[in-house]
Amino acid sequence: MVREIVVYPDKRLKLVSKEVETFNGALHDLLDDMYDTMIQSNGVGLAAIQVGIDQRILIINEPNENDAQLRENTLEMINPVIIEKSGATKYQEGCLSVPGYYDDVERYQYVKVEYLDRNGQSHTIENDGFLAIAIQHEMDHLDGKVFVEKLSFTKRKRFEKEWKKRQKVS
Repeated sequence: MVREIVVYPDKRLKLVSKEVETFNGALHDLLDDMYDTMIQSNGVGLAAIQVGIDQRILIINEPNENDAQLRENTLEMINPVIIEKSGATKYQEGCLSVPGYYDDVERYQYVKVEYLDRNGQSHTIENDGFLAIAIQHEMDHLDGKVFVEKLSFTKRKRFEKEWKKRQKVS
């Protein structure tokens, strides 16, 4: 089921998400809905708060070489914690909660993350490519942050002005 995406500056995006304690059918349904919602919106990642659920859940699905995002390739991360990080990189990011806006954001180049899957099994993943960027972007959502908050003061002011104009038009 496709859910509605919460759009900036909705106050729910500022909520710090709570740890998931129950791994059951309701969680599996939410993860499946998040996948459907992300695919429908042409995204590669989605945090639960972006569909209005303040739980520490995120999914990422990088397109494969044929540009397909197969459900079985979806990385589902519950209660993720970065245990190692290093380096610095800049990458142009966008966000389903800030549709149509893209800007360069500085992130760690490498991250190592511990997380649980939909069944509560523990995993560790490490990456220094696009996946590392996507994980950090989605984890920011779990802490109530949107990528535009990482922009420089000048870029942020320009964004806010453009965004307000765009909201009046739509």
